Parts: sequence; C-alpha cells; structure tokens
Amino acid sequence: MARPEARLRRTILDQPVLDHGGSLANARQLFPGAPEPWIDLSTGINPHSYPFFDLPQAALTLLPERSRIAELCAVAAQAYGAPSGANIVAAPGTQILLPLAMRLADPGRAVILGPTYAEHARAAALAGHQVVETSRIEDLSAADLAVVVNPNNPDGRVLEPGLLLELAATLRGRDGLLVVDEAFMDVGPAGASLAGDADQDGLIVLKSFGKFFGLAGLRLGFALASWPIVQRLEGELGPWAVSGPALEYGLKALADQGWRSAMQKLLEQEAALLDALLARHGITVNGGTPLFRFVEHQDAALIFHRLGAEGILVRRFERLPNCLRFGLPAGEVERGRLDKALTEWREKRDEAP
Repeated sequence: MARPEARLRRTILDQPVLDHGGSLANARQLFPGAPEPWIDLSTGINPHSYPFFDLPQAALTLLPERSRIAELCAVAAQAYGAPSGANIVAAPGTQILLPLAMRLADPGRAVILGPTYAEHARAAALAGHQVVETSRIEDLSAADLAVVVNPNNPDGRVLEPGLLLELAATLRGRDGLLVVDEAFMDVGPAGASLAGDADQDGLIVLKSFGKFFGLAGLRLGFALASWPIVQRLEGELGPWAVSGPALEYGLKALADQGWRSAMQKLLEQEAALLDALLARHGITVNGGTPLFRFVEHQDAALIFHRLGAEGILVRRFERLPNCLRFGLPAGEVERGRLDKALTEWREKRDEAP
C-alpha cells in the first residue's frame, strides 16, 4: 500500500495549475477552507506600491491631451535611459503590446527563449507565427521573430546586452525582429538594459510600469523602439490609449528618482530576508530577481498545497512541476505566516512514515 505522503503527492499533482499568478478567485476555489486574508506571493509585483496621491479632477473627466502623453514619454525616456521620448509608445500595460509587437514581423517562425512567460508564445501565435520555444540563445538567430525576456521570468536569467545587440543585428540583416521584454529590469543589474539602443531598427524593448511601482491595476507600460516602429504601434493603439489616472501616476512616479533608488535597495534587502527564511526550511533559491525568488524542490507540489491551505499563494508551473516562484511578502506579518506554514509543512513531512 502506498504511503499517505505518496498518495497526497499524486492527488496534488493531479490538481489544475493556475495559468497565471494573481488569481485569488481561482485560489479560493482550489483551497476553499484557507484562512483570509490571502497572501498573494504569486505575481512578482512589488508589495510596496508607489504612494497614492489625489488626482486632478481633469484626469477623470477629460480625455488625455497628446501633449501630456508626449510629456509622459519624455519622462519615461529619462527614467529608462531611452534615446528620446520620440522612441517611446505608452500603452495600457505591456500585455496589450505583445500581439501588436509580434504583428510587426511578417508571419513566419517565432523563436522564444524559454522557459518563460506563456503569453509571448500565445501572442506570437495570434499574429500568425509558427512558435518554437528553445533554451539555446543561438537558436534565435534563424528566427523571423525572436523573443527574449530579460531578466527572465521565472528564473531571473539575465543575458548580456552585447549578446542581444549581436542577435538584433543578425535578425535586422534578414528583416527579422527582436522583442526584448524588460518587465523586471527596474530591479535588474546595472547596465543590462537595451533601452539606450532602442532606436535601432528591428528591435523593440518592452517596459512594465506596474510591477516595480506596485500599481499593476493601473495598467501602464511602454514600448521602446525606432521611430518607424513607434509610428506603427501608435497607429495600432489609436488615440487615448493611456487613461488619465495612469498618465498622472506615470508622470510623477517615473520622475521620482529618490523613491526608485530607495525602493531598489529595500527590495534587495527583503529578497535576502526571504532567501534566509526559505533556507531555514531547506528550500534553496536557484534564481530570481529582487521582486521574486525561483526555487527547485522535489516537494514543490506539496509545498504549494501546504501554503495554499494556509491562505498563501505562490506560483506553480505545469511545465516545471518541481519549481515554484515566491514573490516578496509585504513585511514581518506576512513573513511570519509564511514561516509558520513552512514549519507545518516540514513537520508533517518529517512525521511521514
């Protein structure tokens, strides 16, 4: 007869895996008896949001002026190190930019460096490409469309900018396109971004606003590219793509270098605290960024289940069954709940016959 732990493992592995982080409604269905409030560690979104402030009435009552959008793009260029505001397209989040960017390459062979965020492959397929995922950077040079997430989600892998610029040049010589998603570059290594090279043809750099600033519901993101690509993307998006509230928060937060620098240091400190907490329970961090930690563990499914039963959601991966991604707890209280839940998991594991 199978041991109780083995039976539990089979039961858990048969359960559905949530497609994306942040789905607390699905988590409540999966763990109906879990205590509230839930702690959502599944997204990689900063738990310390940019400070809220009173919006001007016009942000809600009037359509955004083109001059204000241009001002936002200029501020974003300064913050990200892009050549100019003319090389930036503002959009309601990078998610909506994915299929638009993929359509800029004629339908052909799309090669995505993986494993990574699943929406890139879906967007490329929607754009008519035949999609292939590879773990070898050299396989991207033969693509019509190449996609790299840098730093990568979920493992935090970072590729050197020189390597990516060589790839962009190779693809450009064949009328190909390289899309580099820098959603987590706000907490990436200094000098790793391609933002300063975004005026090169055949290259699109995507920037997420909501993750680092902890304002995912605001829906704001940017594409950095050469002027011809900017024009095409703006034409696809149409007028008033960015809402008034997103415009105001983007202008203020991106210009707040003091907050950004202090937050980068705080996130590094809290990532180290999370690493130490996990290590106390025999869970080794194998990668990640200061906004999320990536672990490989033979009991990943059991850990996911134990944490879910305690109202703590982490990211589990259908294609990486022994891996989990932990976002940052929002302080001592949440770290305490995580520590307690992992202690209970470890005690039950040690009690198993």
